[in-house]
Amino acid sequence: MTRKIWLIADDYGLSAGVSASIRELIVQGRLSGTGCMTLFPEWPQEAQHLHALPTQAAIGLHLTLTDQMAATGPSALAEGGRLPPLGRLARLTTLSTAAARAAMAELDEQYTRFTDVMGRAPDFIDGHQHVHFLPVARRWLVQRFADLPPSARPFVRGSPSIRFAPSHVVAKAAVVQTLALGYDASVARHGFAVHGPLAGFYKWDDPEEFSTMLSSCLRNLPEGALVMCHPGHPDTVLASRDRLTAPRAIEHTFLSSQAFVDMLRAADVQLAGMPR
Repeated sequence: MTRKIWLIADDYGLSAGVSASIRELIVQGRLSGTGCMTLFPEWPQEAQHLHALPTQAAIGLHLTLTDQMAATGPSALAEGGRLPPLGRLARLTTLSTAAARAAMAELDEQYTRFTDVMGRAPDFIDGHQHVHFLPVARRWLVQRFADLPPSARPFVRGSPSIRFAPSHVVAKAAVVQTLALGYDASVARHGFAVHGPLAGFYKWDDPEEFSTMLSSCLRNLPEGALVMCHPGHPDTVLASRDRLTAPRAIEHTFLSSQAFVDMLRAADVQLAGMPR
């Protein structure tokens, strides 16, 4: 029986090259959708291109609380306006009420930037470096959508299972799994649909690893699972904002290839999409 699996590209809006790559793949039918980073100045322009994409594409909000310049400027969370690394973020938002409030305000601003340009709520919520699993982001999620019925709420990216991670990245997946402890059950109790388990972990410095990982995911993941990916056309803006550059081009090349189409067919998998 054909299984439907979500293949979601992270980081739309990170740079023009990343955004263009993701749009190309969505138009080709090679992605289920993308999560958007709305804190960059180019976001309004990049967002306009999303309106022309196929309606079944899921367009979500990729919550960002690490390493970039905050949309809300300097705060108890973002010294000098720059958001902290993940470990410091977790400590600050746990130990400092002011930092936790600043994180909530930052997420509010990123959400507003999405709705102002898109004219609607995001289809889903996930997080850059998995920050949506942190307690402060869980609280924000529940509070932000408390007034909406469950049917009107975005779905959320669920926690990973190390069962579906390649052996050499099990440790990385286990760290994220620990960060996500209790997440799926907690948000489900508050009426959010959870799509998972999350997969897509691999060793970025091995050019062949992406296709190998993806083949394993498509063969073994259950119906409704979600695979993250990071395609892109590397450019100078990307290099100034993120360490992950060359692997994005490798991912784009494979996802746009006939080999990927053949892989889907061999696994009897169809990419999931929004039922509009």
